[in-house]
Amino acid sequence: MKTYMNKVGIYFAYWTKEWDANYHYYIDKTARLGFDILELCTASLVDMNRNERMSLRDHAGDAGITLTYCVGLPPQFDPSSLDEGIRKAGVEYAVKTLGAIHEMGGKVFGGINYASWPVAFGDIAPDKTAHRNAALKSMKEIIKTAEEYDIDYCLEVVNRFEQFLLNTAEEALDFVNEIDSPKAKILLDTFHMNIEEDSISKALLTAGKKLGHLHIGENNRKTPGLGHIPWDEMMKAVNDIDYKGAIVMEPFIRTGGEVGRDIKVWHDLSNGADEIRMDKGAKAALEFIRARRRDAAENGGGV
Repeated sequence: MKTYMNKVGIYFAYWTKEWDANYHYYIDKTARLGFDILELCTASLVDMNRNERMSLRDHAGDAGITLTYCVGLPPQFDPSSLDEGIRKAGVEYAVKTLGAIHEMGGKVFGGINYASWPVAFGDIAPDKTAHRNAALKSMKEIIKTAEEYDIDYCLEVVNRFEQFLLNTAEEALDFVNEIDSPKAKILLDTFHMNIEEDSISKALLTAGKKLGHLHIGENNRKTPGLGHIPWDEMMKAVNDIDYKGAIVMEPFIRTGGEVGRDIKVWHDLSNGADEIRMDKGAKAALEFIRARRRDAAENGGGV
């Protein structure tokens, strides 16, 4: 019987409307709410100086918070671009990002870090093969740095409306196998799986040992427990593949700003919640997920 418990975290942008934020504030908040992990956007970290990054690293360590890292690469740094100049710029930016994460002691870098996000579909070729080949070429260059720094480079599988290269766990598995590196991993997300996969549990089983990071959220992007994701079934699959990595919730419920625009939150999912109510919602979701995970670990499946 497996009895371990995964560390559970939350993405800082649950609370924010902009991608830039005071991460120190959210380190303290997540620690106070009982989370193990705070996930940050690397776009801000790359622009920080070393002292600023070290300050975040030390603050998180003192607070008992593990930091994980995520990004959706902008079009000027698209490693899947057919424009060789943009592709090379994407490789350089990803390598620079890995350097910042390494400096902070990080071990997980996830997201759409193999292409651009959100993609401008009008600019892509009808056949995605050429973009896939460009992304694969880039990844084989980038992954050498991930290996050097011992960072899991986790490629996020997202829905068809946000990207086109990796929409299913099967596509991602084929892709990371072609990269052929122990540091090339898969990032699955329940929100995206709910759209693209025939079965969330089968998607997790497909990823298997290649699953390096796991994002969770409801079908409606609310916090876990407020939608129809089959959590017991999902946690049984997490148990079956012996996944020991992070489980990071990534809810988006507020309209407005860069976050609301990019995530396409066109109506208020928070029901007008202020920050105190959002904190309560995050803590309730944390307790919900830990209970589901505990049941799966203790019973070998769902409740």
